Amino acid sequence: MVAPPDNDVLWARALHYSHRGSPRTQSQGGSPALVGVSAGVREGEVLAVTGPRGSGKTTLLRCLSGQLLPDRGEVWFNSVPVHTMGPAARERLRRDRFGWIGPEPRLLPELNVWENAALPLLLAGVPHRTARTAACAWLDRLDIGGFARRHPGALNRAECQRVALARALVNEPSVVFADEPTAPLHRAEGALLLRTLTTAARSHAITVLLATHDGGTAAVADRRLDLLDGRPAGAALAVHDAVRDAVRDAAQDAAPDTPEGSAECSLSA
Repeated sequence: MVAPPDNDVLWARALHYSHRGSPRTQSQGGSPALVGVSAGVREGEVLAVTGPRGSGKTTLLRCLSGQLLPDRGEVWFNSVPVHTMGPAARERLRRDRFGWIGPEPRLLPELNVWENAALPLLLAGVPHRTARTAACAWLDRLDIGGFARRHPGALNRAECQRVALARALVNEPSVVFADEPTAPLHRAEGALLLRTLTTAARSHAITVLLATHDGGTAAVADRRLDLLDGRPAGAALAVHDAVRDAVRDAAQDAAPDTPEGSAECSLSA
């Protein structure tokens, strides 16, 4: 293993991961989702992970957050190797130090809004009143504090997504993983969500990894990591160029060498 840089709160080197969803892909070693991806992000920094759908953004965030173990490569959080942790240790890490928000709010319908927002604190054993106070503070920042005692069924999609963001931020995590969080939202709602997320990063020194295929959303980040076909975009384009050149060379090798041969081919065609 290679020790990560001291100034990176989250660092990964040469990650490889393959999906193994069917017997066919399992027998072939899986369908590659990440191929040699490295990343590093500092405390309080917003890193946009960009690329088209299917480029490996979600898989990268899931590997970095400990939800998935890479087939090869290393993931470090605050100089601790996440890739060598057992399932229980990774679960505690996600609960205590990480926040997650995806394109679907995934709220619990039996809990009211503030209870959904406070869920990470309640699961960690924080006193009921303290958890409610913290949750309501984040709900207020997202202009949804008035709905604290309602249930998710009474809210629209955008309001539920704001509750999901409050839940991701309520325990003031070290890192928030935001996987296409504005995808289901109109522009104004998405702008509010991003503004709260980036403000939290600055004011609470929260590191944010923001996966998006939208250039406008990526513009709020400090830096970008572009993915294509599971690789860093530069490496993926180099592979595409190599394949194109190989196909061109093969076609040239197969072509007749003499003008007569060319003419014969033309006539036979």
